[in-house]
Amino acid sequence: MRWIALVCAFALSACVATTQAPSPQKPAPGRQAAKKPAVPSQAQMESFSRVVRTMEPVAERECRRRAQGLNCDFKVVVDRRPGQPANAFQTLDKTGRPILAFNLAFIASARNPHELAFVMGHEAAHHISGHIARQRQNATAGAILLGGIAAITGAGSGTISTAQDIGATVGARTYSKDFELEADALGTIITKRAGYNPVRGAQFFTQIPDPGDRFLGTHPPNAQRMETVIRVNNSL
Repeated sequence: MRWIALVCAFALSACVATTQAPSPQKPAPGRQAAKKPAVPSQAQMESFSRVVRTMEPVAERECRRRAQGLNCDFKVVVDRRPGQPANAFQTLDKTGRPILAFNLAFIASARNPHELAFVMGHEAAHHISGHIARQRQNATAGAILLGGIAAITGAGSGTISTAQDIGATVGARTYSKDFELEADALGTIITKRAGYNPVRGAQFFTQIPDPGDRFLGTHPPNAQRMETVIRVNNSL
């Protein structure tokens, strides 16, 4: 099993689910204080380890089958920093090796192995689909486009730099919802082939705030994500 305890922070690349961080302020009279992020029990950590051992080889086989030439040697890591809101994401290390990162609050919040497996499959799918590289390309294109428009209008260097930053943000977010749905679809396949129930696993979405269909939002509505999972699962 290739998963290690992680203490340092990661740059967020493709977050699947984040709960609201607890408020540091005292609650108003008559209101309950925000709950602190949960800490997983020994049984939950053991369940997570079993899911990793089962899911990792399946994700790597799917990666090699679908993306020839891509580094498919996944490393699963656990962020053990205390007090963090539940989070899971995919990123790359300096050598280009894919990292699937999960923190303690996420492990504690998953209600069963199917939820752990589905989120793991979703994050692996981000890598297999090349979403980080595609997101960078979109950000670069947005920066060039908006920065170029600012330059043509005779804007100063400060305004051009600001336009490039805005363009990069817009470019990176333009297709982020599509990327999430693509990862949900492929994650469903990986999860089912590993022997877990992806529809039951996708019920994890019911624990997180529904982002709705906001303009330039990073995640699609939860209902749309569930529809994708059910449709793909029924086709397998």
